[in-house]
Amino acid sequence: MTTDTAPTMTEAKMHLATPIKPCIGTVTETYRCTASQKAAGFVRHVSIDVTGTPLAGNFIAGQSFGVIPPGADANGKPHKLRLYSIASPTQGEDGKGNVLATTVKRTIDEHWDSHKLFLGVASNYLCDLHPGDKVTLTGPNGKRFVLPADHSKHDYVFIATGTGIAPFRGMTLELLRTGAASKVALVMGSPYASDLLYHKEFQELAKKHPNFTYHTAISRERQADGSGPMYVHQRLAADRDQLAPMMSSSRTLVYVCGIAGMELGVFQTMATMLPKDAAEQFIRADPEAGEVAGWDRKMFHKSLHLSKRVFLEVY
Repeated sequence: MTTDTAPTMTEAKMHLATPIKPCIGTVTETYRCTASQKAAGFVRHVSIDVTGTPLAGNFIAGQSFGVIPPGADANGKPHKLRLYSIASPTQGEDGKGNVLATTVKRTIDEHWDSHKLFLGVASNYLCDLHPGDKVTLTGPNGKRFVLPADHSKHDYVFIATGTGIAPFRGMTLELLRTGAASKVALVMGSPYASDLLYHKEFQELAKKHPNFTYHTAISRERQADGSGPMYVHQRLAADRDQLAPMMSSSRTLVYVCGIAGMELGVFQTMATMLPKDAAEQFIRADPEAGEVAGWDRKMFHKSLHLSKRVFLEVY
């Protein structure tokens, strides 16, 4: 028997600080959060004190906030805000809801036609900041990609690639710090082991909390155990002995965040590794969808239907 009952989600406040009436935060901490300083990308954890602003005590894990970079664009207009996922638990980095954090990757690219260097405005602005610097903020934003109101009623599988790990850092810390007895599994994918984000932090959490398991998938080099390269959906299959029983439970919620396209492999793998009834707790395929191997992303919301126990945020 399949179930598609939506969990009751934590009530989220939104748009307390707007582009018309933003607030000012103060950077308190910034550090590289890749597993190695030799990582291919530059990714920083940036913490911002929002004490005395509408954001203080009013954001929850899984939401995002806006950053308005100073200056003007090429047309002389003020820069528009960019949204960043909150990487903190609802209690904040400080335990009082006054300090939020995010996970920022510098955008460094080359213009296709001119071959000139392109630097992302907001990402590089945030990464350049130092403790004590002021930053203009809006938010919070988002009300669906959050934890349920009663954490203890559910178990959780978090699947991330790249900076998609940000909301799951906050959610994982919240679940473990509040003493919820829930099982939590985090599957993190990156091209190289050096690119894993918050790697040591998650390893330490897994050692400390028996109800938390941490699974990594490295797509361009061998895994730590010597097995070949794999993506997150392949890690689900490789660790099915641990993950399949958990995902077959009616308690479990699945959250997916990261690069668009990753979700197809994830749901194809779930459909094949789980018993039919268990898989349909998360994804249901109409007959016209055909064989699982032939699914593609265009079928989502047409002949492939995600249940209310799946939370998807890809970009």
